[in-house]
Amino acid sequence: MNRVPIWFERKFEFTFPVELHPNLCARLRGTPARLEEMVRGFPREVLIRKPSEKWSAQEHAGHLLDLEPLWMARVEDYMADGSELTAADLSNRKTHEANHNARPLDEILAEFRNARFRLVNCVEKIEPALFARVMLHPRLRQPMRLVDHLYFAAEHDDHHLACIWELLNARERVGS
Repeated sequence: MNRVPIWFERKFEFTFPVELHPNLCARLRGTPARLEEMVRGFPREVLIRKPSEKWSAQEHAGHLLDLEPLWMARVEDYMADGSELTAADLSNRKTHEANHNARPLDEILAEFRNARFRLVNCVEKIEPALFARVMLHPRLRQPMRLVDHLYFAAEHDDHHLACIWELLNARERVGS
């Protein structure tokens, strides 16, 4: 039973102050450690189990890695002062074709940690006024500040961490 809300059904209200960008950078910087802690100690067969042909815990981890180029492209959109953010591939083709279950988990985790470091390192060097710059989000069709984009990425991280947690802890709920 999946209790994690469906990502594409989520609605967002971006009403918090732009000054929260350091908090969001800290949250984004912490995702690789939270992911590593969450999957540590689980056997490979549990990590790659695909319930109902949905993504496995390892595929969710790979998906976080797959989205890093999008998050960086959108940061670059803000820096270039465009009008609309780079669109995501809503079919998640990259994750479906990546065969993350065939890869060593440590490789996925290391690549994610490195990619996330590059993203946060870039964002932390941005002029503070840029965090208030507004662009249109292509799927949500709503204005989004750079600080909102960081929140959106952090919420996406947490969504997949919750999915992973649910998958890895499902076996403990069975029969209890």
